[in-house]
Amino acid sequence: MRLFDTHCHIQFQAYKEDRAEVLDRSLEKGLMMNMVGTQKDTSKMAVQLAEKYENIYASIGTHPIHLHSTHVDEEETSFQSREENFDWEYYADLVRHPKVVAIGECGLDLFHVPKDMTPDQVLIKQKEVFIDHIRFALEFDKPMVIHCRDAHDQLIDLLWGFKKEEGKLPQGTIHCYTSNWEHARQYIDLGFYLGFTGVITFPAKKTDPKPQEDLLEVVRRAPLERILIETDSPYLTPQVNRGKRNEPWLVEEVVKKIAELREMTAEEAALTTTQNAKRLFGIA
Repeated sequence: MRLFDTHCHIQFQAYKEDRAEVLDRSLEKGLMMNMVGTQKDTSKMAVQLAEKYENIYASIGTHPIHLHSTHVDEEETSFQSREENFDWEYYADLVRHPKVVAIGECGLDLFHVPKDMTPDQVLIKQKEVFIDHIRFALEFDKPMVIHCRDAHDQLIDLLWGFKKEEGKLPQGTIHCYTSNWEHARQYIDLGFYLGFTGVITFPAKKTDPKPQEDLLEVVRRAPLERILIETDSPYLTPQVNRGKRNEPWLVEEVVKKIAELREMTAEEAALTTTQNAKRLFGIA
């Protein structure tokens, strides 16, 4: 069963002690993966690892949490983000590497807002930089890896506005999709793919089951040819290993859940999502 983890971060510090072993575990299973950068150094390291390993590819870009210095406290890590701007010339040098397949992780994030700023203030810079990424992707004819957290309405409005003004958008994927069908329908109408992570394997919260129910509805309803699978390693470990550091090979749990929800075999889901990823990223 050939799988393609379309979004992982094995170049992150979480793997500094055993990175080679983690990659070997996944590559031995025949896995392909897209290692996604979030700023200059992690983008460069993604390219270096892609150059070293046959079935690893790289994406390059600036994550919105790195546009302002803020404290990030996630399930698997806690750190202070380093403020950094999108450097067109720096990324223009990296993008020429033949194994760079996409631009990102870039987008909008209203979950991580610095304490001394309002969401509106944060959005001003995030939107400017995201538009830079769109223009960069068009310039170099690459798809995008788009991050969105607590900002789907704003992101969708921006994408429709850009398409209306410029007449075109790059292709791309909405990474770690966790919203509802109405947002999903609009992304699909805009030409984007939806990337699903181990979040789809989580049980619904008893106090508020609707978000998970909405997400699983999207998995059932989205056109199969627009679905991608991902781990977002080291984050969002599927339920079977919840609480432990995630690894790319665990994307098989995402495929199993998609197959269950769509009443198809895991092999069928694996084949289609791998074909989808290769088509989006231009991999033969």
